[in-house]
Amino acid sequence: MRETDTPPSPDTSPLRIANFRAYWISRLSMTLAQYAMMLIIGWQTYNIARDGGMGVAEASGQLALIGLLQFVPLFILTPFSGWAADHFDRRNLARLTVALQFVCAVLLAWLTASDKLSLAWIFGIAVLLGIARAFSGPALSALAPNLVPKAILPNAIALSSISWQVGMIVGPALGGYFYAIEPFSPYAAAGVLFLVSMTALSLIGKVPQPPREANKRPIHQMVEGLRYVVRNKMVLGAITLDLFAVFLAGATALFPVYARDILEVGETGLAQLAMAPAVGAALTALWFSFRPLQNNVGPKMLWAVAIFGAATIVFGLSTSMPLSLAMLFIVGAADMFSVYIRQSLIQLHTPDDKRGRVSSVSLLTISASNEFGDFFSGSLAYAIGPVAAVVGGGGGAILTVALWSKIFPVLRTTRTFDPPEELQEDTPTGKLQEQTP
Repeated sequence: MRETDTPPSPDTSPLRIANFRAYWISRLSMTLAQYAMMLIIGWQTYNIARDGGMGVAEASGQLALIGLLQFVPLFILTPFSGWAADHFDRRNLARLTVALQFVCAVLLAWLTASDKLSLAWIFGIAVLLGIARAFSGPALSALAPNLVPKAILPNAIALSSISWQVGMIVGPALGGYFYAIEPFSPYAAAGVLFLVSMTALSLIGKVPQPPREANKRPIHQMVEGLRYVVRNKMVLGAITLDLFAVFLAGATALFPVYARDILEVGETGLAQLAMAPAVGAALTALWFSFRPLQNNVGPKMLWAVAIFGAATIVFGLSTSMPLSLAMLFIVGAADMFSVYIRQSLIQLHTPDDKRGRVSSVSLLTISASNEFGDFFSGSLAYAIGPVAAVVGGGGGAILTVALWSKIFPVLRTTRTFDPPEELQEDTPTGKLQEQTP
């Protein structure tokens, strides 16, 4: 039997649903803006540090602080943001977080244009961006399953990932090339994109809300979401696999170091480095949106993470731009392969009334692997050098796969996305309003 079905017909595509189309546009616009800003924030931080007399190692440490300052608000606020996503209108929460990011973009544009940008300003804005992401992640992740029926949820996750990956591809290019024209212009463009995102979110009609748990205090409900993750070995294994693998093998924080001092390709090359993994990820997500996986999903997720680690090692050792771009393409493709499987398993194995809280736990681990991983990578580069830090991280990701296949045998034995029987009739996702385009 073939491992993929035939491509879904237009009648089964999530994009036929008006609410999902608005959601997709909103996420694409927001991601474009975020990644345009993130690339330039890192580039400006590294250059301010280097031009101020810091060496490569010390300037890498400043990149580490950016990751830490975005992670701390996420770590502190995640239990509250997950509870909020399960108890308030997820559309309104998402709009508020996009509005805060819009304010950050405008502020960065003004500071850059007036030549007043400093490391202190960048660090302060990084904290605000961390607060915004703490609430936007659970709200948007928990909202998506309410917009489509369960039968096409994996397709919707793949399409949602495409919007994210397209944003990761075009966003860095937007940031790098606009910065070459005028340093403040990437932030101005990001501000416009955030406005588009808020408008699209406003077009999403009323969606089912999960039933509220009566007679339970908020703190108990927050703890319940964490308890569910810990007890569900499938969800726990999938979440923590990504946490440790990407935490150890996160090379993105060191792209400014590679662009300026190792590959010597400048801001244009920096944009290309940032785009390469996103291109691989986007093409993988596009493939899955038409030909979703059906069988052996657990073992394939483990293999994808191992390939992610191996490609990271080769990138770390490379001094050739073409080879570096090829390895980063594989890194992105392998990462998207595992993300597609992991997110499908988590969403389908979680009841709707807990999706906000479980999504917040997942977001915390993603942030730990990304933002706190950036802090770890930058700190390790400060201690042992950037090349050793990237190579060691890739080896750590491969070791994580070997350990997790033993600690969580369910990851090796999971063959399909089918959820447990008790979740088959979970209603808010399944009871879709059949909207016309």
